[in-house]
Amino acid sequence: MKKRFPDFKTDDEAEAFVETADLSEYDFSGMVPVRFELKRKDTSISLRLPEELLDAVRINAKRVGIPYQRFMRLAIERAVTPGKSPQHTDGSTTRDQQL
Repeated sequence: MKKRFPDFKTDDEAEAFVETADLSEYDFSGMVPVRFELKRKDTSISLRLPEELLDAVRINAKRVGIPYQRFMRLAIERAVTPGKSPQHTDGSTTRDQQL
């Protein structure tokens, strides 16, 4: 039986583990693809929303594990890009989950 990956509190702990561990002993089945967004977006907007709507956005963003502004951008991308399914940090897509 393969070992579970330990939880790390810092990137340094994770890096030290990867440098010294035999990773063939560990179970990778729980790993999911992650999309990192390092490039700044070109345009900033101001958007007025009812407080209840913003609260709902924040709750749903937290549920899927992403910042609420990214959640809103992904929802807009989904609405204007036919067939596109942006990925969340958990590997699911916006089409997999209710926005």
